[in-house]
Amino acid sequence: MEGRHDIKVFSTSCLNGLVNEAEASARLRQHRNIHKDYADPCQRLFNAIGIGSYIRPHRHLLDPKVEDLFAVKGMFALVVFDDAGNPSNVVKFGTERFGDDIAPGVELSPGTWHTVVALTEAAVLLELKGGPFNPNAAKELASWAPEEGTPQALDYMKALQKLIDEWSPRPVTG
Repeated sequence: MEGRHDIKVFSTSCLNGLVNEAEASARLRQHRNIHKDYADPCQRLFNAIGIGSYIRPHRHLLDPKVEDLFAVKGMFALVVFDDAGNPSNVVKFGTERFGDDIAPGVELSPGTWHTVVALTEAAVLLELKGGPFNPNAAKELASWAPEEGTPQALDYMKALQKLIDEWSPRPVTG
């Protein structure tokens, strides 16, 4: 008896459709799960993020699992914060070359406060995280960052973009 060989094809038109949904969304982003359900041992999803989409800084300590983010299309900036909300690192990653040492992805420990900002139009992430997924403990939102959809969030997003534009890598000490 031959084994069953099911495959999923993630075509350009599939990703472009997700980008179109994100562009039409008030939040300027849209995700699509690849995994079948929350019980799956590996949670996998595409996340199309538009320019100007504000993702409130958060961490995943309530359901402590490592999170991997890979650019499938476009460029992103990962902004990492300390517990008080001070930026401690900015890492640009993606599929395009905006300078030296652009990685295609990043890995985050569960206690890392972070946000992701799209730097190009039609940007799509592949997010990977261990399962099962607990929607009641998906993320802990930073109390020091404004809520999505508020006027303060627009100002905060502008400040994040300025930080990303001006950030220069800091020397590693120790």
